[in-house]
Amino acid sequence: MRAVRGWALGLLVAAEAVLAACLLAGVPVPPPVLRGTELCTVAVAAWRLPRLVRAHRQARRRGLSRPAALRAAVRDAVPVPVRRLARHELALAAGLLRWITRRPRHGVGKGDTAVPYSGAQAATMYGFLFVSVVETVLLALIIPWPAVHAVTLVLDLWGCFFVLALHAACVVRPHVVGADGSLRVRYGALVDIRVPADRIATARVDRRFPDGRLLTLAGDGTADLVVGGQTTVTVELTEPVAFLRPLGAPARARVLRFHADDPRAAVAALGWAGRGASGNVTSPAVDGPRR
Repeated sequence: MRAVRGWALGLLVAAEAVLAACLLAGVPVPPPVLRGTELCTVAVAAWRLPRLVRAHRQARRRGLSRPAALRAAVRDAVPVPVRRLARHELALAAGLLRWITRRPRHGVGKGDTAVPYSGAQAATMYGFLFVSVVETVLLALIIPWPAVHAVTLVLDLWGCFFVLALHAACVVRPHVVGADGSLRVRYGALVDIRVPADRIATARVDRRFPDGRLLTLAGDGTADLVVGGQTTVTVELTEPVAFLRPLGAPARARVLRFHADDPRAAVAALGWAGRGASGNVTSPAVDGPRR
């Protein structure tokens, strides 16, 4: 049984690694990868359940309340990448609901300025959604076995949901320039970098075409958050800010490059309009080594 658990965990880690690679490459995630990740996650969750129950009982014996005991048990029994993926899927569902119901954008308060960035990827995401829908219909027509048909249909529908919800999350979670001059750089529910107003040294329009991955960090502390293969705004900081990568690894950056659909409006919202802004295209060759 221990060997089986080891193989199950290995499959889950491998599936998560492939999923993370696709996400960090800035490309839509193929449906087979999504299916494999989901199946592995369910399998591993099944054998982690007894440990979760034991951890919950131990936390209750220590005098914790039921909610606190449950949180402690989840931290003990569920690996960090799995917890982050689960939170991400919940955030996707919430973002899709917010998008459909046209509720206010997430994290944009009174006096704040929303800075959209999803326009650069809209055509790609809708194209991939169309391909996923066509695949779902074709497989539903050609698979003759009822059990396989049902499983495939559920997984294909989930793949369609994932693509649409990922784009919706980017629409309802824009970058935000706070009323106090702070900056919040985001990509859906995967990336969230908060910059206090007093750490912003300069901001300028600066169109670049990095290597295509979603988030890269150079050795000099420059972070590129790429959408549609490009970044359009560069913000230099007085000191580094800490943030989490998509799978939870900590990182720090002193220069942020990100995409905004209207970069000049973003720079103006930060209070740097007309002060060193430029529309120059810079070769990615000068960006420094990536790690």
